[in-house]
Amino acid sequence: MRSAALIAGAAATALIAAGAITYAVAEDGSGSGNSPTPTADSADAGFARDMAVHHQQAVEMSYIVRDRTKNVEVRRLAYDIAQTQANQRGMLLGWLDLWGLPKVSADPPMTWMGMGDMASGKDGALMPGMATNTELKKLNTLSGKPAEVLFLQLMTDHHKGGIHMAEGCVDKCRVGVEKRLAQGMVDAQQSEIQLMADMLKERGAKARS
Repeated sequence: MRSAALIAGAAATALIAAGAITYAVAEDGSGSGNSPTPTADSADAGFARDMAVHHQQAVEMSYIVRDRTKNVEVRRLAYDIAQTQANQRGMLLGWLDLWGLPKVSADPPMTWMGMGDMASGKDGALMPGMATNTELKKLNTLSGKPAEVLFLQLMTDHHKGGIHMAEGCVDKCRVGVEKRLAQGMVDAQQSEIQLMADMLKERGAKARS
């Protein structure tokens, strides 16, 4: 199946790139290269903290739907998103450790993008694109096609929010490997949004926005 091949290929590419980036960060932005070590209020640190939280919810949603459907295509997509974003989340948190910076901040999410006053955190949606606690609970009650549709809709919104954040890092971050990771997120998630649009269409549904 073409979509299955696209999913697997995208996941493999992301994991290979992640490995390369993990090695590269020791020479770029850790104090030993040309880039200075980021400060706690830098875009580099802010993106690492916020995207780690954003990714964690994507992993959670993926594992929920994996157990709520028997559809091979949806389960494979969910697995690949979970694996890719868990890997990236580990790198982001690892970089904060390398830089000697805290993993949490007293500032509101998105402050590094100048959007600290826009992320309301209402019902658990701490950043743009994140699902609310109510939506996650609903996903946990569904099964089969309804679960697939809601997951694809929630993940589409989630990816759109993630792309916005990653584009912010591409523009504002100073550590080269982090900027490249962010651009990789943009490219991969845009591709997955199109894939999910096709999957929704197959189910007689469409994205929510």
